[in-house]
Amino acid sequence: MTLLSIQNLSVAFSGLQAIGDVSFDVDRGEIVGLIGPNGAGKSTLMNCLSGVCTPQVGRVLFDGHNVLDVSIDRIVRLGVASTFQNIELFGQSTAAENVLIGCMWKYRPGLLAEILGLPQARAAYSRAATDVETILKTLKLDPIRNSRVSELAFGTQKMIELARALAAQPRLLLLDEPAAGLNSRESLQLGDFLRQLRDKEGMAVLLVEHDMPLVMKICDRIVVLDHGEVICQGSPADVRQNTQVIASYLGDEVLDA
Repeated sequence: MTLLSIQNLSVAFSGLQAIGDVSFDVDRGEIVGLIGPNGAGKSTLMNCLSGVCTPQVGRVLFDGHNVLDVSIDRIVRLGVASTFQNIELFGQSTAAENVLIGCMWKYRPGLLAEILGLPQARAAYSRAATDVETILKTLKLDPIRNSRVSELAFGTQKMIELARALAAQPRLLLLDEPAAGLNSRESLQLGDFLRQLRDKEGMAVLLVEHDMPLVMKICDRIVVLDHGEVICQGSPADVRQNTQVIASYLGDEVLDA
């Protein structure tokens, strides 16, 4: 059942420990929330999983492959796609063009075919464009498909980044604060969509998020980081009742959630 296994991961920057001896698993078809106060090491951990950051100690196994030993594009080919806390889109390109980037690796016909405009290159682009249209409609982004990304609201840009990640057809989706910039209605819609991905597609999700109602509602399990260490992991009910988690992060907010 285990799809992602994080084993004794430690990262330090200039002698400052960002995460220390972190271990937990994500099963196939499971939504796992990763929460904790600012500076707890959540984004650093996500960057290690996506290949952006290299830890000093530990292993990260995805479906048995140590992803710390492979390139970022190989991680995507294995079935891992990411969104980031700071949006990483091409602002002068359209929404559709940004999403297209996420799926082109599946259809690349070769450099020569692309340069010469051979039939296989045109066919590959057509298949990719069809995928893009499907994803944009699913996320209700098709009305802004031709809009320049830099001119769109922050919350809309976050959804475009999610669409680009989905275009890679991942088995594991790494989401770093996907609800940032969304209103409460949009956040609920995002939660429903992520549960559909789990239930219908069998996709696993690792979610960093400060929206506690969203986390408590959709996550099968929650891992709590504080000062770079795991202080609790379990079901939402377990986390809600953990006195150390309440004292270090959730406080009375967890009762409202």
